[in-house]
This record gives sequence, structure tokens and C-alpha cells, in this order.
Amino acid sequence: MSDETCIFCKIVQKEIPSKIIFENEDNMAFLDINPISEGHAIVIPKKHYNTLEDLPDDELSKLFQVVKKIAMLLHEKLNIDGYNVVQNNFKAAGQEINHSHVHIIPRTFGDMKIRLSLPKTSATNEELDRVLSKLKS
Repeated sequence: MSDETCIFCKIVQKEIPSKIIFENEDNMAFLDINPISEGHAIVIPKKHYNTLEDLPDDELSKLFQVVKKIAMLLHEKLNIDGYNVVQNNFKAAGQEINHSHVHIIPRTFGDMKIRLSLPKTSATNEELDRVLSKLKS
């Protein structure tokens, strides 16, 4: 299952060159060509799925086993302090390529590469109850 217009499917088919870190029957990991930091890697299922919601559970499990393997490899070999695992779904969340994928972004203390602004105030019980009610209805 592939999409002939998808850049990641073309990488899987070796129609587009990439710097492959790991490959098995189901998944592939390669270096991002627009890295946020040195060693920024992308892990993809070889089959085309648009988003996390489309991935069958068994494929998702296999994908995240590779994510863990690559994250550990980057941590060990690149002498980094940590890493972010980022998975965007749909345009509003920053997904640019409609092929489900996971970014592993190496980090060092003070690098200022990714900044997530957390709210300074807590949600009220009423706000949390309203959301919980929507999710459970």
C-alpha cells in the first residue's frame, strides 16, 4: 500500500535518495533533510498511512519499537543530553507530509531548539469536567 505522490513512499521505493539509519520489512528510519539538530531522524511505516489514526495497532506497535531503537542509538552515539519524540497529525498540528511519521530530535542542555510554552494557570474543575463530559458522551 503506497501513494505514488508521497515523498516518503518514494523514499521507501528508493526513488528518492535518503540517509537510511535503519530498515526492516515494516519500517524505515532516515535522517531528516531539514534537521532541527544534528541527528534529527524520521521513522516511518513502509506502508502508506496518512495519520496516527489510520495506523493499525500492530503496525503502530512495530513503528514505536523502531522509534525506541533509533532514539537509543542517537542518545548513545551522538553524546546528546536527551531527545524529543514528535508525531504531528493533520495540518493544524504541523503535519507537512501526509504519511504518518515520527521525528526523533536530539537535544542538548540549553540548545533552545524547541520551546513548548505551557500555560501559567491551571484549568478549573468545571473546565475539566466539561471536557471530560464531551469525551465520555
